[in-house]
Amino acid sequence: MQEASFSGLFKTIMWVIAFYYIFKFLARIFLPVLVKKAVENASENFQRQQQQYNQGNMYQNNQHTSNNDEIIINTANAKNPRETKKVGEYVDYEEID
Repeated sequence: MQEASFSGLFKTIMWVIAFYYIFKFLARIFLPVLVKKAVENASENFQRQQQQYNQGNMYQNNQHTSNNDEIIINTANAKNPRETKKVGEYVDYEEID
């Protein structure tokens, strides 16, 4: 059976502090590199999505210019505003002194 001692507690506290400062030091070195990589990947994904969006718009524009048909816009929903549900009457309550 082992007993707790002051020197064991002191060593444990020193190890915890040492690991904390080592981790802090390594984070200062490697964290900016990791963040830079993440930002570059996000930037590449964003650019790829923009290119796909632009290519899709160009494809749609080419279809519209090659077809000389009329464009029909459905305005049936615009004329009739959405109805709100009527749950019940509004009741105003007053405090009684």
